[in-house]
Amino acid sequence: MTTNKKRSLTGLKVTGNLHLGNYLGTLLPALELTKTYDCIYFIADLHSLTTQRDGNALATQTLDQVATWLALGLDTDKHTLFRQSDVTEVTEFAWYLSCVTGLGLLEKAHAYKDSLAKGLEINHGTFAYPVLMAADILMYEPDVVPVGKDQKQHIEFTRDMAGSLNALYGEILKLPEALIDERVMIIPGLDGQKMSKSYNNEVPLFCDEKTLRKKIMSIKTDSTGLEEPKTLKGSLVGDLYTYFGSVAQFDDLAGRLQKGGLGWGHAKEELFQVINEHIKEKRDRYNEFRKDEALLRNELKKGAEKAKALAHPTLNRVRHALGFR
Repeated sequence: MTTNKKRSLTGLKVTGNLHLGNYLGTLLPALELTKTYDCIYFIADLHSLTTQRDGNALATQTLDQVATWLALGLDTDKHTLFRQSDVTEVTEFAWYLSCVTGLGLLEKAHAYKDSLAKGLEINHGTFAYPVLMAADILMYEPDVVPVGKDQKQHIEFTRDMAGSLNALYGEILKLPEALIDERVMIIPGLDGQKMSKSYNNEVPLFCDEKTLRKKIMSIKTDSTGLEEPKTLKGSLVGDLYTYFGSVAQFDDLAGRLQKGGLGWGHAKEELFQVINEHIKEKRDRYNEFRKDEALLRNELKKGAEKAKALAHPTLNRVRHALGFR
């Protein structure tokens, strides 16, 4: 990694197949940062344990994620990709932060309050989630952490925890800034809600063409008759089309729908075509990378070594301040 650029950090949980929402909302924006930042990407397998109960699935999906980053063009010689659990020091650091973090702060966490309101089972991992996330961030001293508007609280909590430790022991932790891309919108799923595995409305990023077509054809549309005019703009089909088709393609389809004689089924088929055209080369690269598990594990090993080299100076500084000398 070069040293003349600021540092960015992005983490992505392992909770199932990556989908088009992850691709548009997280993966592409994160990769765009490689042009201007030294980028650190970590696979948040420890965070996934709050809900993931299948060890085999966790291991498989971790390698899936490595293959995905590589297929999308991440240069791991210039940037860092690693598995969270490979840098076990992060859990030690999380304990140090836990000891300066009040319960009142954690009780304000959106995810905790949402789980409480829905009556979901809440484990200690869910409650302490922001502490581990803060440790993830502070150990690597990023300048910025790209997040959506709904995740800004995580960075605020991180800064609060770092501030508490600094107030007690001196300025030993660097406070990161949230990097919020106002252009990133909520990507709709097949039912119009935010695309999410929780809603079972996602379109897997690298599924085969047959599965992709089936998913797209299941998009909810109205019952307007074949011969009647239809409006593409503002429809779920149209919203998804804007992310993958050109303006000219969108206007052409919108015009033909408006004239009548073209059904939503035809529009969904054209949506499938533009999505498939967009991702097919990336899907081919993903499938090639995914076959070579030795390569993927070597990438994780390489990334862990780089991550540890970045983390140890921060952790040792904290250890020394706390009295562990």
